Amino acid sequence: MIKNFIKTALRSLLKNKGFTAINILGLALGLATCLLIVFYVIDELSYDRYNTKADRIYRVNMDMKYGGNMASYAITPPPLAATLSGNFPEVEKTARLIHDQGVRIKKGNEYIQEEKVVYADSELFGVFTLPMVFGDPKTALTEPYTAVITESTAKRYFNTTDALGKTLTLSNNDNYKITGVIHDIPSQSHFKFDFFLSLAARADAKSNEWSNFSYTTYILFKPGANPKQLEGKLTGMLKNNMGSNYSRLEKSGNYFHLNLTPLTDIHLLSNRQYELGANSSVTYVYIFSAIALFVLLIACINFMNMSTARSANRAKEVGVRKVLGSSRKYLIAQFMSESILVTVAAAVVAVWRRGRFCHCLTRYPGKSYPLPHKPYYGYSLRCWLLLL
Repeated sequence: MIKNFIKTALRSLLKNKGFTAINILGLALGLATCLLIVFYVIDELSYDRYNTKADRIYRVNMDMKYGGNMASYAITPPPLAATLSGNFPEVEKTARLIHDQGVRIKKGNEYIQEEKVVYADSELFGVFTLPMVFGDPKTALTEPYTAVITESTAKRYFNTTDALGKTLTLSNNDNYKITGVIHDIPSQSHFKFDFFLSLAARADAKSNEWSNFSYTTYILFKPGANPKQLEGKLTGMLKNNMGSNYSRLEKSGNYFHLNLTPLTDIHLLSNRQYELGANSSVTYVYIFSAIALFVLLIACINFMNMSTARSANRAKEVGVRKVLGSSRKYLIAQFMSESILVTVAAAVVAVWRRGRFCHCLTRYPGKSYPLPHKPYYGYSLRCWLLLL
């Protein structure tokens, strides 16, 4: 019976090729557009979720009011990480990063300006999921003048991923021994660095100056710990360590406040000064999600309208089928078969065209008009024409 329904539906659709083509292409265009936006939204929502402990990782922020001006920063004092680890039992580990200006690194007989360079604590690999291809993550950055690089960076500088023991020479003649090579950081990360240099050689890393805000500090909480409870203690801890300086600050109507941001919220919900990378906004996710639903709704309404307009021309066919003994449920099944075939064909075309569109974006990334902060999601005219 099902085979007969499909055969009859195909015969009817092929008999009206123009109507069928318009219906399939209209629905396919709506579905393809919706799919593109859905993949964009999924990509935005997946930031930093590659970390296996992402639900327990938080970043410490600082809100400041000084001289009548208010500002929010993604950086904290150098001694904060050690204080948190040593005085709060709910904290499992802490890690610090500090991103200075780009450095020049020697390659052959020339120096290359590298911007994706950061100084990091040795605990970085215990907090974040950054799988190491070569080296020991527990000891990779414990010694001064050691470095961990990504696989692509190792190939770029040494033509091999096994770069353990090799040396990076900076323009100031500092030599960093490579003690680890990690997989390239996923693109869905709020920081994307190629070089991780040890903090052990930096004098400011051992500073006890609480009024110097320069380090990005991350906390890995123990399972079951309540981050909100710790957040309520942060400002008091800062006040105790700053002492009279904080008291004078309060008397003048100013303040320094510390708070926490979940790792998975940084990309979409954080827009502070001194972020480690360019973040997006959750507003774009809401806007494009609404557009996707609207486009899909319009495509469905168009599909139903065209099917309804054609139904009047099929009244004679329905009458003949009833005279020959066809029941109401079989008539419904027949028309449903046609709709399902058109929908499946439109879905196949939409998926195929979406793939062609994405391929076009990878081939012509410089000829497109980018969505916010995502150049490879650009919408060039040439790529859009592939959907038609």
